[in-house]
Amino acid sequence: MTAPRPDPQMDSSPDHSRYPTETEKDEVGLPNQDPGTSSSEDTNEKVDSKAVDPQGRRELKEVDCPEVLAYAWPTWKKWMYLSSVAAIQISMNYNTSVFPSAVKPLSAEFGIDEQGARVGQMIYLVLYSLAASSGRPGIPCALAPNWGTIVVCRALGGLSTAGGSVTLGLIADLYQPEEQQWPLAFIVLSSCIGTSIGGVIGGPIQRFLTWQWFFWIMLIFGGVTQAVFFFMPESRATILLDREAKRRRRTGQDPNIYGPNELKTPRISLKEAGIVWMRPFEMFVREPIVLCLSLLSGFSDALIFTFLESFPEVYTKWDFGILAQAWAFIPINLAYFIAYLMYLPCFWRDDSIRRKKGNDWFLPERRLKVLLWLAPLEPIGLIGFAWTSLGPPRVHWIAPMIFSALVGISNYAIYYSSVDYMIAAYGVYSASACGGNAFARDFLAGISAMYATPMYTNIDGYSVEYASTILAGLSVIVVVPIYVFYWKGPEIRDRSKFAKTLAEDRKKEGVERLGYADNLPV
Repeated sequence: MTAPRPDPQMDSSPDHSRYPTETEKDEVGLPNQDPGTSSSEDTNEKVDSKAVDPQGRRELKEVDCPEVLAYAWPTWKKWMYLSSVAAIQISMNYNTSVFPSAVKPLSAEFGIDEQGARVGQMIYLVLYSLAASSGRPGIPCALAPNWGTIVVCRALGGLSTAGGSVTLGLIADLYQPEEQQWPLAFIVLSSCIGTSIGGVIGGPIQRFLTWQWFFWIMLIFGGVTQAVFFFMPESRATILLDREAKRRRRTGQDPNIYGPNELKTPRISLKEAGIVWMRPFEMFVREPIVLCLSLLSGFSDALIFTFLESFPEVYTKWDFGILAQAWAFIPINLAYFIAYLMYLPCFWRDDSIRRKKGNDWFLPERRLKVLLWLAPLEPIGLIGFAWTSLGPPRVHWIAPMIFSALVGISNYAIYYSSVDYMIAAYGVYSASACGGNAFARDFLAGISAMYATPMYTNIDGYSVEYASTILAGLSVIVVVPIYVFYWKGPEIRDRSKFAKTLAEDRKKEGVERLGYADNLPV
């Protein structure tokens, strides 16, 4: 695709498809050397001189044994690993997207109003945004004797569900930054499918089964996918380095070599844990790129959950029953696959250019290029969905489905491109940057559970149409920063605390890429 760009002869138009100048290399932290030359000798000298402690122990670095790291796995093994991660990601997000179908059965069972029943959806997603992985208490929900038990267990379930930033960290274990586009696009697809497939499956559960089966199926799905954990090999670089160091000492190959975790006691202090935990929130507040892209991504994700709540209000105009309302989510799922396939030719093209020109040919802003075209589909889809929701006889039911599919395409593109850009722009700090993105997506999706139905039912006149029009107007506002970052991204990153630190660390180490193990507080 060709982005709408000013005349390339104009000074105001940055070129993201050329070798950076020396100034631009400083901005993005690239070493000032000719493409294709190697600094491995200098790097090894620096590693050796820095890694010896007073006891004569040396730290094993990634550059010393790349063959033992997950980067060296064969392609089939990496994709088996990614497929397992994708299944887990779908399971996690399915737990959030199927709950709206359970609102009416739960309301009838426990004698609460439907708005009160939506608290179970809201609390799960809001706490999901702050969570780390430790299992899911699904059994108490299925056996709950009262509504309070369900709310508490949903809260625990949200806190026990790992967010998307953890999954993105696994990609960083397996792929170098210049190779990440293919696996990242696949994992984002699984995440998006998880947030919408619940709408398709929830209808048949609501129609044919009791309310307990919403939670039993969550538990079965989660149990099967989490069982995969026991068969997944370790991929974290620091753990693999520890193992290799122990092997070398055991065999006598190098008795003074130690892994990074072996030399650090304790491995992480309470203060360091606090720094790591707070960094995503600091970047969310202080980094314009993280803030704006996270709000855009969060708003887009909240739209899908708004659809989960609002589709019944829209499609009852065509006399859609429970099952037909569930099938109305199929176009959104198809849209995710369409968006995924639209990116693949771009990946092939970029890979071809990198092979010819080198990995430093593109600036990070290049990763936003496709999004320049697909992001406007969000306001277009919303305004189209709004005014094709008038119902019969003026509009056929296929029309709002088509426009909801446009929103799905833009949702995928926004999620993928925003994360891809932040990884390229922030390097080893990208996990924290993506953590801010995940926080915004889950938090905004959570609160959408409480406002979606009232917004679509309480506005006088054309309530459904006006509600979607309001969302379309908001989407225009959050989409605008994409174009600012594409043209002015290098200048914005030049004022970034984290981007400057990354550039300085790269220069100090004499490498293009720092290992993720180096992203520890000091």
